[in-house]
Amino acid sequence: MSDNFPVEATPEAHAADIEYFVRRGMTKGYQLLSLLTPPVYTVFAFTRYGRSHINVNRLLRATWLGGSVGIVGGGAFEYARSAYSNPDKVRIRRLHATYDTSSIRADDHSTIGGILFAVLTPALFWKRATSLNLILGGAGLGSAVGLIAHHTRTVTGDPAPTVPVPEIPPVTPH
Repeated sequence: MSDNFPVEATPEAHAADIEYFVRRGMTKGYQLLSLLTPPVYTVFAFTRYGRSHINVNRLLRATWLGGSVGIVGGGAFEYARSAYSNPDKVRIRRLHATYDTSSIRADDHSTIGGILFAVLTPALFWKRATSLNLILGGAGLGSAVGLIAHHTRTVTGDPAPTVPVPEIPPVTPH
């Protein structure tokens, strides 16, 4: 295939698009549940067991387990959504997702926050939790903080630049 011809909706291209969306869904699921799990767990533990039940180890464990559930749920949702959709529509969705600079910036901020907090959390809370919970829970908290930083930048007047999506000529079957 040459670059001068439109990409055909072959089964291989559709499979690549599905794989892309499954990975993207896993990332978005991890980000979302890493953001939602700490406050939900805190409220649940406080109302159910009282203040004495909340500690750093349990909060970090809930955070990384919530992120893991987000990975599985996001990937399964995107697989079901993309695998049973029209290949042309999935290709167009992928092109739009590729040029979505706001989503790319959110992923970048989330990744930076996850790496940073995976290192900082063990340094700050070394004696308060197990090392696995410190590293994985710290990465989940950092992912949430990075996502909040992205949305804060957007709200305060520094949105991600927009890139126009090129037109796609319709694919004609041979």
